[in-house]
Amino acid sequence: MIEAKELSKRYGSHTAVDRVSFTAKPYRVTGFLGPNGAGKSTTMRMLVGLARPDSGEARILGARFADVPNPGRFVGVLLDASATHNGRSGRETLEIAALTMGLASGSVDRAIDRVGLSRKEAARRTGGYSLGMRQRLGIAQALLADPAVLILDEPANGLDPSGIRWMRDIVRDFANDGGTVLLSSHQLSEVDAVADDIVIMGSGRVTAQGTRDALTRDGSLEDAFFAATAEASREGTAA
Repeated sequence: MIEAKELSKRYGSHTAVDRVSFTAKPYRVTGFLGPNGAGKSTTMRMLVGLARPDSGEARILGARFADVPNPGRFVGVLLDASATHNGRSGRETLEIAALTMGLASGSVDRAIDRVGLSRKEAARRTGGYSLGMRQRLGIAQALLADPAVLILDEPANGLDPSGIRWMRDIVRDFANDGGTVLLSSHQLSEVDAVADDIVIMGSGRVTAQGTRDALTRDGSLEDAFFAATAEASREGTAA
């Protein structure tokens, strides 16, 4: 389970995240939806200890991420697919991650096969990867240890239509097997296609949340998303 409780983060006079609270549960995909700049990535960074909240707290599996022993074994994270060493191959990237987590060498081959990278592609340096290939490598690293929780920031970026269908199947199967998935996107259609629960962010705040069925049934899903997008557009114009 992922729990965010009244998380807030400021950068100077700018409030990036304002008292954000939500829960992501096992056996479910929670879509984290909002326009670019809504505060989704900052919230995710606070969840995994890469940014310190000014107030509030975040817990994963009942503890702060920093207090989870060998957290990569339990929490798979993809926040930036481009954050790889361009001089290393995809396989080397995964081998270093496996070594860091104390995983058996066979975990690398399983992860490569799971995300559909060929052996030839895995042997290439990541500096020559397309964004879609980087996304697949990042998801492979997140899945490397068969974690209980997946936190994925915009995992569909750069994927072609078949890759997007593959990504949806990956997260759906993961949740069906008892995992907890938090998946962010600025695309309403992407979240609507895969999520069980949806949290909508706008200007650093949660503007709506609930099950996908409930939000779709009463029309608040589209209303809240378009309102958040319109507000972000106004703020961008004002800036």
